[in-house]
Amino acid sequence: PARARGPRGGARPRRCDMSTTTEEFTCDSFLCNEGWAELLSHISPYFWANMGIAIGLGFSVIGAAWGIFLTGSTLVGAAVKAPRIRSKNLVSVIFCEATAIYGVILAIVLLNKITEPKEKGYTFAEDWDWAAFTFGGYALFSAGVSVGFTNVGSGISIGVAGSACALADAQDAGLFVKILIVEIFASALGIFGLIVGIITSNSAEFPE
Repeated sequence: PARARGPRGGARPRRCDMSTTTEEFTCDSFLCNEGWAELLSHISPYFWANMGIAIGLGFSVIGAAWGIFLTGSTLVGAAVKAPRIRSKNLVSVIFCEATAIYGVILAIVLLNKITEPKEKGYTFAEDWDWAAFTFGGYALFSAGVSVGFTNVGSGISIGVAGSACALADAQDAGLFVKILIVEIFASALGIFGLIVGIITSNSAEFPE
């Protein structure tokens, strides 16, 4: 059968069916953007993979910066009245910085998963593995989102707990260790996200 014609007289763009490498079908619109399903299914998996890396690293840094802002400002203010808290309360800042390190670790892991095709061009080979190609893009995107968002929550919780720790330590030195345990549990949230992100991306492989 004749292919559908686009509104400008040209043939509508086609894409390879994700379930087979031989069957092809036409888009419902000239630019393949009729509805969210058609639009999202035509975005390159390379875009999803790199966007996952950007989200994972970017939101991890945002969480770390937010936490350092909360606990650092409180620490400096409380140290005016109780200078003895300056050194040991820096551990709160270190916990916040760890969330950014988690994002860097994930970004390195995901970058090693992305492989460029051997043949450069706008078309793919007839035997191109579309299933692995699509799964790899979505898996890396999911890994980046999970790590990025968990690190935002972890960074904020560490910052709030660290801020309270500095104020409590300024009033009573015996409260430092007790509140520090809360910070440790808050920091563990970022580790949970990193573990899940690595497991999610572990089976993702881009075809060459």
